[in-house]
Amino acid sequence: MSRRYTGQNVTLLRLARQGEITEAMRIVADAEGLSAETVRDELAAGRLVIPANVFHQHLKPIGIGDACRVKINANIGNSAMESDTPCEMAKLEACIRFGADAVMDLSTGANIDGIRRAIVDQSPLPVGVVPLYQAMEKVENTAALNADLLLSVIEEQAKDGVDFMTVHCGLLLEHLPLIKTRTTGVVSRGGSLIAEWMAIHKRQNPLYERFDDVLDIAARYDVTLSLGDGLRPGSLADATDAAQLAELNALGELVRRSWAADVQVMVEGPGHVPLHEIERNVVLQREICQGAPFYVLGPLVTDVAPGYDHITSAIGAAVAGWRGASFLCYVTPKEHLGLPDLEDVRQGIIAYRIAAHAADLARGRQGARDWDDAMSRARYAFDWEKQYALAMDGERAREMREASLKESGETGAHYCSMCGPKFCAMRIAKRIGRETPTAE
Repeated sequence: MSRRYTGQNVTLLRLARQGEITEAMRIVADAEGLSAETVRDELAAGRLVIPANVFHQHLKPIGIGDACRVKINANIGNSAMESDTPCEMAKLEACIRFGADAVMDLSTGANIDGIRRAIVDQSPLPVGVVPLYQAMEKVENTAALNADLLLSVIEEQAKDGVDFMTVHCGLLLEHLPLIKTRTTGVVSRGGSLIAEWMAIHKRQNPLYERFDDVLDIAARYDVTLSLGDGLRPGSLADATDAAQLAELNALGELVRRSWAADVQVMVEGPGHVPLHEIERNVVLQREICQGAPFYVLGPLVTDVAPGYDHITSAIGAAVAGWRGASFLCYVTPKEHLGLPDLEDVRQGIIAYRIAAHAADLARGRQGARDWDDAMSRARYAFDWEKQYALAMDGERAREMREASLKESGETGAHYCSMCGPKFCAMRIAKRIGRETPTAE
C-alpha cells in the first residue's frame, strides 16, 4: 500500500490527520461509495479504522466505522485438541468464499507461528490475533507471564503483518471484586488469564501499565488495536453489570490515549445481552469511547440454544448494527460446544452477513435496498439463475431447490415445490394482472 516500515509512526490515522489521502483510503472510498475526503476525515476523527499492517502484502483494505457498511469478522484457529495448518487454511478459504470481511486467527494449539504466517501470507482480508494466547504457550502457567514477554509477542506478531490485535488492557486490578457476584464470572479467555495473573500477583494489569509501549509497537507497524472486553457478560444475568461498565470506562480512557499517539483503535463489546438492553449498550459505548468503532460478539439474546447460537447471536448482532455497532464478530453453531469446522464457519458467516445487511437496511445505507429489490424482481420473474447469483449463499439455494424438485418429481420453472403449480401465489398474481381490465 505504498508504505514502508521505517521504525517510526506510519499509521493511516497520522497521515489522515496530516491531510493526506492514501491508496488504502481511496480503495475504501470506492468500495463504500464515499469520497476519499470523507474517508480521510472520518479516519482522522477516529470514527473509522482501516486495519492495514505495513507488512501485509496481499491485503485488500476495508473500512470499519460509522460511514461504512457494517462489516463481519470470522474467527478461525486451532486448539490444543483439534486442527492443523491445512485445516485452518481451508477455513480461511471458506471465509473468503462466503464473504467474511475480516478473519481472526485464535489459535491456541501447536504451530501458532506457522498457522498465523500462512494465514497472513494468503489472506486478502484483514487478519486479527490475540497475542496473549501465544504468550501463554511460552510459559508453564499464568503466573509466569510478564509484561516484557507480552510486548515481545505483540511485536513478533506485528512483524508478521497482523492488521489488528485484541489486547486486554482495560481489565484492572480494582475490577476483580466486581466479578464475585456474577453468575458466569469471566468468560473471555484473555480476560480470565489477565484476571488470574492480577489475583496471583496482587498487581495491576501489565498491559495497562505498559500501554504506552503497546502504542509504540502499534504505531510502527500500523496495527489497529482492538481493545478487548475481558469482562464481557457470558450470560444474560451478567449483562450491563458493574464489572462490564467499569471496564468500559477504562477502555474509554485507552481510546483517548490511542488517539493521542495516532494509533487506530476500536472497542470490543458483549457478549450475552437481552434484546431490550442492546441499544443501551451501544449508546453507552459510543458516549464513553467518543465514537470509536464498536466491535461486538453477537450479542447472544438468550442462553438456552446451544447448537443454534449463530441464530441467537445474529438476532442481537442485527440490532447492535442497526443501533450503531460497526463490526460484528460471528458466532457459529459450535459456540459453547467445540471448535468450529468448515460447515460451522459457513453457517456463521452467512448468519452474520444477514445480520450486517439487515442493519445496513435499517440504517438506510445508500444502495443497500438495491440488492433486495433485484432479488424480488428475480423471484417474481421466476428467474432462478438470477436468484442464485444474488443469494448470499447461492450454492446452498441451488442445492435446496434441486433436491426439492428431485424429491417431488416436479420440473417446472415457474413455481417451487412448496406451493407447486396450482397454489403458486405469484403465478396466480400474474394471472390476475392479465385478467383485470385496465381502468379507463
